[in-house]
Amino acid sequence: MLTRNQKYAARIFQQVKQLADKEDKDKCKKYGSMSHRLPVLIRTAGLAQTLAFVEARGDAGGEKLLEDIAVVLKFKGKESLLESSREAELPEYMLLTRQVLAALTWYKRFAQSVLGVESGAVGEDGNK
Repeated sequence: MLTRNQKYAARIFQQVKQLADKEDKDKCKKYGSMSHRLPVLIRTAGLAQTLAFVEARGDAGGEKLLEDIAVVLKFKGKESLLESSREAELPEYMLLTRQVLAALTWYKRFAQSVLGVESGAVGEDGNK
């Protein structure tokens, strides 16, 4: 029997590894940078606001990260995750926030180890 963190680690490693193998370096950097920034944004602004911000930016790396988080948390897709974050009652919202933050811990680690993206590597405008 695997823990939730072990399941997250296995799924997220596969996602990040596939991204590193298939995508361009710019998208990987933006994906990695966003994975470093999201936990802080969630703690500052809240889950629903942060996810809406990432979607509104329309950045390919951020969009891919939202899709990947939705898959790991077993949502039907990014839209389902966004809807749940907007409409959940407080206990479900708090649980969803904890789950997203737990998953982001692994995204950050694999962004560093697999993608080679360190915290602060890509700025808000996409430049170093």
